[in-house]
Amino acid sequence: MHIGLYFGSFNPIHTGHLIIANHIIAHTEIDKVWFVVSPHNPLKEAHSLLNEYDRLHLVNLAIEDNSKFRGSNVEFHLPKPSYTIDTLTYLTEKFPLERFSVIMGSDSFQNIHRWKNFEQLVARYSFIVYNRPGFEVKETHGANITVLKAPLLDISATYIRNEVKEKRSIRYLVPDAVREYIESNNYYQK
Repeated sequence: MHIGLYFGSFNPIHTGHLIIANHIIAHTEIDKVWFVVSPHNPLKEAHSLLNEYDRLHLVNLAIEDNSKFRGSNVEFHLPKPSYTIDTLTYLTEKFPLERFSVIMGSDSFQNIHRWKNFEQLVARYSFIVYNRPGFEVKETHGANITVLKAPLLDISATYIRNEVKEKRSIRYLVPDAVREYIESNNYYQK
């Protein structure tokens, strides 16, 4: 089975994430997309980050009716900070019959050469890259890469958190089950 690993904070998961994942299932050879919830991205502010188990729960609420999607807590149990190469090495050892590809935006791919052991990463794994405006893929660094023009929504988790904080509706920005859970647990109020 060919599994696409979609890494992110998912703080919270939103409709944009789901549209990209669905597009990848429809337009590539990927059989399943695993949403790999990162416990903490050192580049993001910790105080705005919901607990990783709560974020994983929101992911699972968002994808519960899609058998091609799965939430993953694999990085919760790996040394911190978690590096993509370490996560992929672990998953490849644990699931030797599966084939893994990394899903990312073209903005992130432009910085791949700065990632830990990026040479090993591009030599061992393939990449599904969705175009983001203003970040054309010009250098592949020798990676096996598929570039897609996926439908993008101009929304972000930061925007959603700010809307919640300002007591505005996030309906349609996130799946209803996610919105209801965020509201009932008063997430992102501060």
